[in-house]
Amino acid sequence: MDKIMIKGLNVFAYHGVNPEEKINGQNFIVDVTMLADIERACQTDNLDDTVNYARAVKVITAAMTEQKHDLIEKAAAKVAEHLLDLSKKISVVEVTIKKPKAPIEAEFEYVAVEIKRTR
Repeated sequence: MDKIMIKGLNVFAYHGVNPEEKINGQNFIVDVTMLADIERACQTDNLDDTVNYARAVKVITAAMTEQKHDLIEKAAAKVAEHLLDLSKKISVVEVTIKKPKAPIEAEFEYVAVEIKRTR
């Protein structure tokens, strides 16, 4: 199975348990790997034979911003669900959501969740 990856997508959204996170929002970093059968696209060079990653970026952004969730786990599940709905060519999707500004009294690069969903 082939992979289509989107790494480091910066999305401003309103997820978090604390009220100020839902009011002020913050940047999240989204990484996605989609396992898909794109062998035909390799032969035809036709966009219709692959997963359009420009559309995938729009789907990810919409999934991240359409609702406010307490947990990034829920946001990741929504991203995965929306991507599986995007194309029947996608058989597996892995989503990582990084939260660099999590309200934790510590020095860290980010906190994150990673989920994997299969059709």
